Amino acid sequence: MKTKNVLVILFSVVLFTNCFAQKESKKDKKDKKAEATEVAVPATPEVPAVPEVAVVTEECNINISLFNESAKNKQYADALVPWNAAYKDCPGANKVIYSRGREIVQWELSQAKDDATYTKVFEKLMGMYDNRIKYFGDDARYPTSWILGLKGLDYVQFAKNDETKKPAYEWLKKSVEGMGENSELDVIRIFLTVSNNIFKADATHAEKYISDFTKVSAVLDQIIANTALKTNAGAVQLKPALEQLFAQSGAADCNTLDKLYKEQVAQNLTNQDVLTNIVGLYKRVRCIESEVFFSAAVALYKIQPTEESAAALATMSYKKEEFAKAVSFYDEATKLATKAEDKAEYQFTNAQIVYKELNNMSRAREYARNSLEFKSNNGKAYLLIGSMYAKSRGIFDDPVLAKSVFWAAVDKFQKAKQVDPSVADDANDLIRTYSAYFPSKDDIFFQPQLKAGSSFFVGGWIGESTTCR
Repeated sequence: MKTKNVLVILFSVVLFTNCFAQKESKKDKKDKKAEATEVAVPATPEVPAVPEVAVVTEECNINISLFNESAKNKQYADALVPWNAAYKDCPGANKVIYSRGREIVQWELSQAKDDATYTKVFEKLMGMYDNRIKYFGDDARYPTSWILGLKGLDYVQFAKNDETKKPAYEWLKKSVEGMGENSELDVIRIFLTVSNNIFKADATHAEKYISDFTKVSAVLDQIIANTALKTNAGAVQLKPALEQLFAQSGAADCNTLDKLYKEQVAQNLTNQDVLTNIVGLYKRVRCIESEVFFSAAVALYKIQPTEESAAALATMSYKKEEFAKAVSFYDEATKLATKAEDKAEYQFTNAQIVYKELNNMSRAREYARNSLEFKSNNGKAYLLIGSMYAKSRGIFDDPVLAKSVFWAAVDKFQKAKQVDPSVADDANDLIRTYSAYFPSKDDIFFQPQLKAGSSFFVGGWIGESTTCR
């Protein structure tokens, strides 16, 4: 009986299921056309999970207060324990965990008694910067790029057994690129120093090193141009030091520069900024006879005459023995230059060209005097004037009076070493040489106006008074 009832129930279930399936099938047929034209409704996008807000406990606040107060007073031993607790339990609670943490962990490094301890603390210091980026990398004033700069500085200072400090290179580079004119000067300086060290160890780094120098120079130029920046004065002092480092590195020999910049110049004949940087770089490393340099200078001059382009064209004209053109371009460079020292150098160069190539002593002296107006301690200008005086005996027919030019010449040599100790050796050599040609006692016997100690006017183009010896 029970078996019979079970069979009936099973039969009823099967029958109900078939009927339901048939009804669904008919409905499908009925709605088939509608389904074909129905627009699929896109799935509802997942709502991103809201990051959990860190809960800052009362204990964490107490630890922050404790280490901050101790660190302010440079009591780092007292600050270490509460700082460790805060850094571990609530690393995203407050930026002071990292600003004070740098001092505290640096002090902890100084207390390490063995290499194992030192390494552990050093790794904590590096990790601290990674966590600061994680929690506060979007800070408007001290963003990720600024934090990477500090990380690079500390790596360079505290990493042991690492001569090149290569891991710091990318951090410092990203910092300079990200911060621009707001970069810390120490970051700029150490970045180029690290790049220089890498190049010394690996010559294939030359192209990157040159690029790094160009980048650093551009940033320093921005800082120097912005007198409102606190780093302005420091940048003025830092730039020549880094230029000297670069020039002495040997990375930028003229052939290397030509290979790097030949195509770049060809592709940027109307780009003033690019051309200005290239011309400036060639000038700094004294590759001013390069054809690539000339091409860049000509293109730059066509866009807008600048000091760099005018000086470059002057050099090119001199190389082609177009001396009058060279003098003209150096005059224009003098007008466009902003630094008195550069103006002095251009005018002195003209003095040399006019004397040696155009054989015009009077005009050459004029240029030398112009140079002295811009740089009063330019001993080379006095040496040049003196040398021209010594070669001017022809202004007198009298052979004894003709020797008076040597007195005038020695006056200039003495003045040269007086204002510029760097030329003292050359000046003394010239004084010894030309003093031997002074009028002798026998000469003076027949020329009473040449009495020792008396004043004598040397005429001709010299037109100066001197003292008889």
